[in-house]
Amino acid sequence: MSVAVLRRYWLVAATILVSVGAGTAALTGAGTAGAWLGGGYALAVAAGYAVRMVRTVARGGFGVDLLAVVAIVATVLVGEVIAALVVVLMLTGGEALEDSANRRARHELDALLDRDPRLAHRLAGEQVEDVPIDAVAVGDLLLVRPSEVVPVDGVLVSDGAAFDLSSLTGESLPVALTEGEPVLSGAINGAEAVRIRAAAVAADSQYQQIVALVARAAHSKAAVVRLADRFALPFTVFSLLLAGVAWIVSSDAVRFAEVLVLATPCPLLIAAPVAFIGGMGSAARAGIIVRAGTVFEALAKARTVVFDKTGTLTSGRPALRKIRPAEGFTADELLALAASAEQYSSHVLAASVVQEAASRRVGLLPVDAAREQASDGVFARVGQREVAVGTRAFVRSHAPATPREPIAPGELAVYIGVDGSYGGALIERDAPRQNARATLDRLRSLGVTDIEMLTGDAAETAAGIAAELGIARYRAECLPADKVDRVASIARRPVVMVGDGVNDAPVLASADVGIAMGANGATAASESADAVLLVDDIGRVADAVLIARRTVSVALQSIWLGIAASVVLMIIASFGLIPAVAGALLQEAVDLATILAALRTARIHVKTSRAC
Repeated sequence: MSVAVLRRYWLVAATILVSVGAGTAALTGAGTAGAWLGGGYALAVAAGYAVRMVRTVARGGFGVDLLAVVAIVATVLVGEVIAALVVVLMLTGGEALEDSANRRARHELDALLDRDPRLAHRLAGEQVEDVPIDAVAVGDLLLVRPSEVVPVDGVLVSDGAAFDLSSLTGESLPVALTEGEPVLSGAINGAEAVRIRAAAVAADSQYQQIVALVARAAHSKAAVVRLADRFALPFTVFSLLLAGVAWIVSSDAVRFAEVLVLATPCPLLIAAPVAFIGGMGSAARAGIIVRAGTVFEALAKARTVVFDKTGTLTSGRPALRKIRPAEGFTADELLALAASAEQYSSHVLAASVVQEAASRRVGLLPVDAAREQASDGVFARVGQREVAVGTRAFVRSHAPATPREPIAPGELAVYIGVDGSYGGALIERDAPRQNARATLDRLRSLGVTDIEMLTGDAAETAAGIAAELGIARYRAECLPADKVDRVASIARRPVVMVGDGVNDAPVLASADVGIAMGANGATAASESADAVLLVDDIGRVADAVLIARRTVSVALQSIWLGIAASVVLMIIASFGLIPAVAGALLQEAVDLATILAALRTARIHVKTSRAC
């Protein structure tokens, strides 16, 4: 056993040492000294657990250590010192086993944390200097050596390279990128050194956001105590009553101790945390980072899932169908004005307008000032003109004569107002993701009875997408506040909200469970969410629900396994058929079985779809 392990589990080592000392004393004729040594040590450990139990109660929890403390004290008082030491070993060893199991179950989470880059190789001319990644600024030229982790989000400057994106997207094969394509932090470079230009500082980069989420998840006390507390109080009362009745009926105080050594609460203390940590590891392996174990409880019970439309149910990469300039504007002029203003927006529709202008070689105009209204649009001063781009309602506030453009089902219109007059519209279509309908069908098969779509788009656009995906309930032209109000008003709880953009952050935070499509770096949405999908695949939402349900099921099965075994053994012991030492050893076997049962969640596998 290594020194590090001994330091980590020193109480277990001390218990073994005292037990050996007490046993040796008994064999050499110094039984009284051994009894005092073992009994005194056991009572000292019991006192320490009693203090911890009192603190737990003071914080509003339930002291599930009560049974163990009473069992230790009772066995010492009736002279069963060896049994008392076995109970102490069971209690301390159980915590050590739990910690070891948690470390094993956290493997997937720790793998992400261990790979967190600390340094970047910044190029200054032909000189390379190693700097902390927090010192990297946007625009810095960085060198990424073979097999190194890309430190910050950037753009590839080299002609081409292959990157391992498995920790980010689950894609097992290297992905080939060419000059000018974005490279996400966290990707592992291939066999040749490459140069990238930093596109974001470390705090805003994809991998650092993931690491922050993982760190919070790994250090959060998976508050599944509520799950165990449902059983802890009745189990404690039953155990004390059974032990008391056995004592009264037999008139033998030893019988009280024999029953209680089989009633220690390790299954309640261990099963749920181990199961939930294992579930978090399985989720991480599937590209889903869950902040805390409580998220699984809510996801497992969810009957209502609400989706944002753009970038969530749809690809978020709309294609321009046609340009409808108003009288006095040309198509290229209207596109140039719209793209110049939209370059200051974070919305996916804005990005598509800018990209369309670039593909048509329409130059952008100088912008003196720009102001974005989340989910609605952008108002900018482009040269000498005031330009409003966005929803019809937003543009009408600047250009009152803005008409409603006719659009086909599933299409959407981006309206443009110029100097207080209507300038025209860009007609786009953002198609549903290839696996969107299959994902909704999977959710229904998992027991999600209510599926709803909320969007800021026009009613015609929402109706077309809803019809394609078989969604009966939807709301269009929603502001961020409207989405929050709608989620709050839904009766069937818990409510899961799935979104991707900055404008989804408020509703993600207000839902019972917020799931962010974080693969494209929607930082605000990711920070507000309870779970983040590292893969741009809506199918992972169904995977998250499936993993949550299996995790909670295994946790409950493990708890019931431990309780049932303990109750059966306690009843047998109440008849005097199990000596105290044997009972303590049997309870250790129950603890081990409980941990092994709970660890099944670390091996949950889902068949993920690569369609998006």
